[in-house]
Order: sequence, then structure tokens, then C-alpha cells
Amino acid sequence: HSGGKMDNTGYCGESFNSLQSGTSDEDMVEIAGATLDFSSTDDVPPLDRDYDGSYGVGDRPNGVPKLMDLLDEPVPGVGTYEDFNTIDWVREKSKDRDRHREIATKSKESTLALMKSISDAFSGWLLMLLVGLMAGALAGGIDISAHWMTDLKEGVCLNGFWFNHEHCCWNSNETTFQERDKCPNWKSWAELIVGTNDGPFAYIMNYVMYVCWALLFSFLAVSLVRAFAPYACGSGIPEIKTILSGFIIRGYLGKWTLMIKTITLVLAVSSGLSLGKEGPLVHVACCCGNILCHLFTKYRRNEAKRREVLSAAAAVGVSVAFGAPIGGVLFSLEEVSYYFPLKTLWRSFFAALVAAFTLRSINPFGNSRLVLFYVEFHSPWHLLELIPFVLLGIFGGIWGAFFIRANIAWCRRRKTTWLGHYPVLEVLVVTAVTALLAFPNSYTRMSTSELISELFNDCGLLDSSQLCNYANVSVTKSSSDALPDRPAGQDVYTAMWQLSLALVFKMLITVVTFGMKVPSGRLLGVGMEQLAYYHHDWVIFRGWCSPGADCITPGLYAMVGATACLGGVTRMTVSLVVIMFELTGGLEYIVPLMAATMTSKWVADALGREGIYEAHIRLNGYPFLEPKEEFSHKTLAMDVMRPRRSDPPLSVITQDGMSVEEVESLIAETSYSGFPVVVSHESQRLVGFVQRRDLVISIENARQRQEGVVSASRIFFTEYTPPQPPNSPPPLKLRGIMDLSPFTVTDHTAMDIVVDIFRKLGLRQCLVTHNGRLLGIITKKDILKHMAQMANRDPDSILFN
Repeated sequence: HSGGKMDNTGYCGESFNSLQSGTSDEDMVEIAGATLDFSSTDDVPPLDRDYDGSYGVGDRPNGVPKLMDLLDEPVPGVGTYEDFNTIDWVREKSKDRDRHREIATKSKESTLALMKSISDAFSGWLLMLLVGLMAGALAGGIDISAHWMTDLKEGVCLNGFWFNHEHCCWNSNETTFQERDKCPNWKSWAELIVGTNDGPFAYIMNYVMYVCWALLFSFLAVSLVRAFAPYACGSGIPEIKTILSGFIIRGYLGKWTLMIKTITLVLAVSSGLSLGKEGPLVHVACCCGNILCHLFTKYRRNEAKRREVLSAAAAVGVSVAFGAPIGGVLFSLEEVSYYFPLKTLWRSFFAALVAAFTLRSINPFGNSRLVLFYVEFHSPWHLLELIPFVLLGIFGGIWGAFFIRANIAWCRRRKTTWLGHYPVLEVLVVTAVTALLAFPNSYTRMSTSELISELFNDCGLLDSSQLCNYANVSVTKSSSDALPDRPAGQDVYTAMWQLSLALVFKMLITVVTFGMKVPSGRLLGVGMEQLAYYHHDWVIFRGWCSPGADCITPGLYAMVGATACLGGVTRMTVSLVVIMFELTGGLEYIVPLMAATMTSKWVADALGREGIYEAHIRLNGYPFLEPKEEFSHKTLAMDVMRPRRSDPPLSVITQDGMSVEEVESLIAETSYSGFPVVVSHESQRLVGFVQRRDLVISIENARQRQEGVVSASRIFFTEYTPPQPPNSPPPLKLRGIMDLSPFTVTDHTAMDIVVDIFRKLGLRQCLVTHNGRLLGIITKKDILKHMAQMANRDPDSILFN
């Protein structure tokens, strides 16, 4: 309610104060006249009025010139919102219903109006089609560029520098099967500079070039973000959750943010920093959705309708990030959306389908799949394997809780250390450390997608991967490509060591950079496989592990481990399982995935209630009422409302007793975002509520456009203007901007009910009455401060009004 300043630092160590809210993005746009007029009678209706409530020209009392009623002529800007304010869902929904009714009524009158009504109904689907196409195309471009730039750190293709390593060697005739990744056309930097790829000097040369490229990419990324779009930093999901709950951050989903985020995402992923492109792709898709909303008046002028589009765009982001359209829809429903009606569900489904189809047409990985790490497992899993799967779930839960605590502690610390004040230097330091430590280990050197691809891999006869280098067992060629369990070769043990080191390294570095890819499952999988091979006569293995049969799939363990870790960090459940089975095509593995996901959620919830996105929302002080959080305290509305006992009385406006000057001085002296309108100071009976921004715009507009309005003019919120004394300046009638049905609760309403009302209706504020008299006001910020106080947190950490 009060005008709080945004002085916290965002993820990028970039203070929000330095961002002008008036960016060139016409991002969260002007909405013309919002009116909520449900005619109600005043306390004492004037007796001398006509039935239609209007005066004839001749019989206007005291020669008062005609009043300009704001209901007749909407004032530009009335009904819009300031930056860093919460939208009024109820007002927006009601405005959309009025618009819909008007279109429906007119459509019966003429063919043209009928066509307009059909195009209005169709515009939502058309918008979804455009969002899907645009996001799919951008994701394809990001995937191709990131793949090429990641390979650029290790070498270059002589046929054309724009080919990545794989494409370069595809066309080569000299490639042998054993060394399929070596071909004459692809030269490492050492070969180009020193002439050979062997020996310590060549290794150091490759090492230096790898680190230099990584530093260059990360420097470009952080410089672009800093110079052009500070909002493009971080994953963006915490902010998107906040925006979807009704908050306004202008420019966060604008064209500059989209452009810079797309470029810097490629650079950041290619630099080898431990972060994925999945979170940022949701931000990119939401930017597409927001920008395309400007093409349709229906969405441009209504903040609630726009948020329905953004919910669908979030689904599109996950659809193109993981190649999982259904998982994307469920992600939007479970994790990011605040308000998700059935219509949005269908539209999200359609948009995710279009995006997946677009990405599939671009075919960025050349494997006719939507992701680089598509895998198919052939062998069934056994009931006893649920024990290691649940163990992976427990590990994932513990890791998730540790990760969130460590990451939040690091972010807090970063705001206070000198490094946090130099974001460019900070990114370069983290990149340098990552690159220096990552290069010697082949599993940390490769890109995240390649690492997952390697770990999920189900070793077949043709695999040349180090992880698949088992001792040869005479294989009778069966119809399937599956291999029997066999003893691990030397390479597999080396790979296990490297993976263990990679696990520790990724865990530590990811806390600092905040992505999540932890190769935990594969280690357990290979361990189980070797255990079953060497001890197939044990009781637990005897039933289902006959010698020479393929009974344990290490790649499946990697998949379950990745799911458990991601679940522990984000606390996703249903959507995560669906994403994973869409990703891997492994329908029969749904039960292991479900077991691991639920275990990791239970374990992580036992250690800490909130997921990573909620933790970052709280860290940044965004005004977000978490729907999953229970309010269990026995407080009442009067304990939370303002003014408190020691405070000055509530600032109110009377319906017919104040002049323009008095209202203007009230606005100047306070920073509240709205004022209750009462019958009089004595009676304090509630008439309605008026927003500060609407009041300011309307008074300015009236002074410019309405003759004779001066500081002494009276302001009326009544339906009929009472007779004025002679020679008084013309009055100003502002009933049209007043909300005649503000939400009210009595002072004895339990706070858990009030919190529920705020969550389910998306309210900005609620007025508190006692026997019909206005007592105080509760805003969303008051509730958040109260909840913080009850949880023994600093209530001033909620930074926005």
C-alpha cells in the first residue's frame, strides 16, 4: 500500500534502482477506461431529479455548465497500473466480461459485427499459434548455435568454420568407426597453432584456448546483459511466477530482454558455466508471448488476459527446452501459473504442440528428435530395483535441500561482498575457475546436454563411449541390440573415477552458478550392474539375473538420479515425471521415476519447505503469495489491518465534501496506492475505493480539458450532483473511476480466510469494516509482512508496494 522502493539486488548483482522503469518497451501497456459501475443508490438520493438522472439543458440548476462524466468518455491511462504494482484481477476479469457481453450483443445486429465476434474468439488460438512458431524457431536457433560454439572451444572445421564437430566429420570419408570423432577436416587448436595434437605442449595449448574461449563468451554475455537488458539475467522463472501472480515488472518481458536473453543464453551455455538453457527458455517464450500480445487489442488492454497467454507461453518454453509438450503444460499448471482456467489448459496444449512441431521441423540435433539426449531403454526393471531407486530419491532430496540453502546463502553473501558490486568480474572469475577445473576431466569438459546424453546412454554393441568399454564377452547376436551384463573394463573404472570427481565439481560449482545437472545415478547403476554380474547367485539377484542376461541398465539409474535431484531442487512432481518419460520415451519406467520423485520431494520437504524458485522469490522480496504454503496462525483481520492503534487515522476521501485542492494535497502527502471513499468523516460508511493513479490522471485530464475546473472545484463521487451555491466553480464528477464493489471483510474475520481470499481472487487490497463502518485496510504487502513476522523473518524484506 505504501510506496516501497526497489532497492534490492537482483541475481546479477545489478541493483533494480538503476533500472529506469520507463524503458522504451511499451511492455505493460496503457489500458483505457476501466469502469466498474454497478448502480447503487446513495444514502440520500436528491428529490429533484428526472427519472433518467440527467438534467435538461434549460433546467440545469444555478446555470452549472454540463459536467464531463468520465463514464461517457474514457480517459487514457485510467485503469492502468504503475510499475512494481499488483494488478486487480477482479477488475480485469469484470472488464473482460463487459467487453465480451458487448461483442455478443452486437454480433446479433449485423454480419460485420458477427465476423468481428468470430475473429475475437479465434484471436486467442491465432496468438497461441504465433507464440509456438516464434518460440520453436528461437529454441532451434539457440540449440544449433550453442552446439557449434561449445565445439569452437576445442577446435574448428576446415570445410567451413560454421560446422560443429559432428557435422564436420559426418561428410568425411576418412572417419573410422573406432575413432569416429577424429577426422582430417576437424582440427583442434593445438593442431592449427603447433601442428600436432600429441605431447604436453599441445595439451597446454588446447587447455589455454579452451579457457580463453570460455572467458570471451562469458564476458560478451555479461557485458551485453549489463549494457542493454539488465532484466535478462538469471533463469527468470522466479520473476515469471511473480508476474503471473499479478505483479507488474515493466520491461521484464520486453523486446530488448528477448533479444539480449536469446544471444546471451547461447554465450552462457557455450562458455561452459554450470547452467542449463531450460529455465531461460521459459523466460524467452514468455517474452515472445508478451510481445505478440500487442497485436491483439483484447490482450493488449487486459492484464489478466495477458497472464493467461503468459501461462501458455511458459508451457511452450518447457516444451522446446525438453522436447516435452505435455510435460510443459503440466509444468505451467503445477509450477508457475497462479490462475489456470480450462481454456488456458487447452491453449497451452495447442501452443506447446505447435512449438514442438516447429522445433522438430528445424531438427537442431540432426537426430530427428527434439532433444540431444533422447534414449530408449529396452530391458525391463525389476521390483527389487525400487530399493536403489528410492535411495536415489533420498539422495536427490538431501541434495535439493542442501543446494537451495547453499545457493541462497551464496546469493545473500554475494550482495554484501565486494565481488557482488562488480558483476562482470564475478562472472569472469567463476568462468575461469569452472574452465580451469573442467578441462582435465572429459565429463566436465563436454556440454551439459552431451554429458546427459552420455550418462543416459544404454550401452549397445556399437557404442564407442568410455562408459561402454566393457570386457568383451562372446555375444551370440540376438535379435535385439541389447548386451548381456558383463565385467567392466579398465575404461569403465576410469570413467567411474572421473564421474565421481565430476559429481563433486558439478555440485559445488552449480551452487554458485545455479543450473542443475548432477551425474549421480550412473555411478550407482554401474555399481549395481557389476554387483549383479559378480554375484548373480545371491538370493536377491537369483530370480531375475541369469548369467549372460542383460538385467540392469546403468543409463536408467542416471535418468532416475537426474529426476530425483531436479525434483529435490524444484519440488516438481507430476510434470517432472512426464517430462522425463517424454524425454526418454521410456513409458515402462514411470513407476521408478515416480518412486524417486516422490521420495526426493518428501525428503527435501522434511529438510526445508520451499523449492529453489520460491526461495529466490523470497530472497528478492517479490510480493508473491505462495499457493502451496499453509497459513496456520490464529490471527484476525484487525491484527493485520492498518492503521494500527498508534498510527494516524486512515486517509479517506469523502464522496461529496472535498475540493480538488484537498484531494491533490492528500495525494501529495501520502504514498498509498489507493483511497477508500466514505459518506462523510463522521459516519465513515463505505461507498467505494479509488486508485491513486486513476485519481491523478483524471484530475490532470479535467484541468486540461474541462472548462473552469480550478483548485476550489468540488469533487463528487455521488451518482447525482447536488445543487451548487451560486458563483461556485464547476464541480468534477469522478464516480466513473471508483470501484463500487470493493472487497470487504469484518474485523473479526480469521486471517487464514483473508489469505485464502487474496490468493484465490488475486486481490490488491481488502477493506475492513465493523458494523458497516470503515475501520482499516489490508493490502497484499501487509499479509506478506505478517506472514514473514509469524515465521520470525524480517518483515521489511518484502520490498515492493
